[in-house]
Formats: sequence, structure tokens, C-alpha cells
Amino acid sequence: MEFLIDNNISPKVADSLSQNGFGSVHVKKLGMSAATDDAIFGYANENNLTIISADTDFGFILSTWQFNRPSVILLRHISPLPEIQAKYLLNVIDKFATEIEDGSLLVITPEKLRIRKLPLF
Repeated sequence: MEFLIDNNISPKVADSLSQNGFGSVHVKKLGMSAATDDAIFGYANENNLTIISADTDFGFILSTWQFNRPSVILLRHISPLPEIQAKYLLNVIDKFATEIEDGSLLVITPEKLRIRKLPLF
């Protein structure tokens, strides 16, 4: 399982995921810091990457998307500290790998996790 980390998440989160055995790349490393959400979504789709972001626009993109890839993991109201974000992510990835691989929107908050299978409609 491999991940594309959006601009609003620290590159340190990508490093942490990589150190824990997951392929992970930050959009900055790809030269996509100024890329639109649609471009990031397209890149993830073409390269079979799961997007990790704090940007709810990806949920909107998925609401019109008719396919089950790419999966998107949204961090909502999670501390901006990379080590805390990585802790939440590693826990969810470990427990819900099948859902991520099958195509889902996962919304992580401090209180709960919501999972919706793709496509959303």
C-alpha cells in the first residue's frame, strides 16, 4: 500500500509512514506543491496511491467520482504535530488496510473514524 501526502500535511508524516514500511511520497517531493486538487487526485489515481490530506475538497471530488480508486484518508481536527498525525494514520492503516485497498473514503477525527466505500453514491 502506497500513499500520496497532500501539501497540508507535513512531509515528516510521509517519512514516518515510509519508516514503518509503507511507500509514501509528499507532493512537495514530486514538485506538485502548487498543483490543483484535481491534479493531485489524477496523479494518485494513475499511480495507485491513497491520498492523505486535511482538505475536504477531496471528499467533494469523490462525491462525483464513479470509481472505487483512489482511496482518500482525511484528517479532521487532528493535532498538526506530525508525530500525532502519523500515530493516528498508522493505527487506521493497520486496522483498515482491506478497506483502503478496496477503495474507501476514511475520515479520521479524534473521536471517531468514518469509512465510506467508493464510489460514494
